[in-house]
Amino acid sequence: MTIRVPATSANLGPGFDVMGLALSLYAEVGIVGIDALPVDAHEADDTHPAQVAFVRAGGSGRVWVKNSIPMGRGLGFSGAVRVGGIIAAEVQRAGAAWSQNTSNALSIGTELEGHADNVAPSIYGGVVIATESQVVRVPVALDPTFVMWVPNFTTSTNESRGKIGPSIALTDAVFNIARTAMFVTALQTGNVELLREATQDRIHQSIRLAASPPCAAALDAGLAAGAWCGWLSGSGPTVALMCDPSQAQAVADALPTDGHTKILKLDTQGAVVV
Repeated sequence: MTIRVPATSANLGPGFDVMGLALSLYAEVGIVGIDALPVDAHEADDTHPAQVAFVRAGGSGRVWVKNSIPMGRGLGFSGAVRVGGIIAAEVQRAGAAWSQNTSNALSIGTELEGHADNVAPSIYGGVVIATESQVVRVPVALDPTFVMWVPNFTTSTNESRGKIGPSIALTDAVFNIARTAMFVTALQTGNVELLREATQDRIHQSIRLAASPPCAAALDAGLAAGAWCGWLSGSGPTVALMCDPSQAQAVADALPTDGHTKILKLDTQGAVVV
């Protein structure tokens, strides 16, 4: 039994703490003793987020993890492996009766992760709008490619969030509400001309980018190379650039060399039991 869970990119510019999408980059979680450990898998220790989630969801025993998602880079590693651990516990308990529609992964994952947008795309796939109790899939009338610039340094989510004040100006709130609505409309209609403006933000991104000039430079370079739009993935430091598939390599080639790129697609399945 293997639970395959996609990486995520959260916030998506103006959708702070409410929007996210799933990417074609995966972590796998299974239960030790069910099958032989796959190549490159390791048994999780007691503090590993997958094991903590497995126990929290009622699992018995220990899980293994095989991971391709960079850690501490804003690509949803902790959320993905937590989802894997929760679903492993549910499948252990329910067997063939397990269903994604009755999963506790959203509630337990949100409890452990702190934000629903960090776990919901990993569970359901696609582009989602998430609260602590409900997830809405956004129809996407595009076939985008995502060029992810992953720098050589990491960031702390808690430290990054600490730079954001406890309140925001009304004008900034209105600005973000408008751009979030515009972004959803652009995805639903396939209007790529809206995307550059629709991913502007006044709540968190400028603060985080000001603290990381390499990320700001990568975002500017990707947009100049022809990406439709871009944003700081999660709390960073990865920068996500959304573009036409034919432009992906040109965008990747334009990005700074003090990091590496991943050219990915939108994962539409979410977590699956293989």
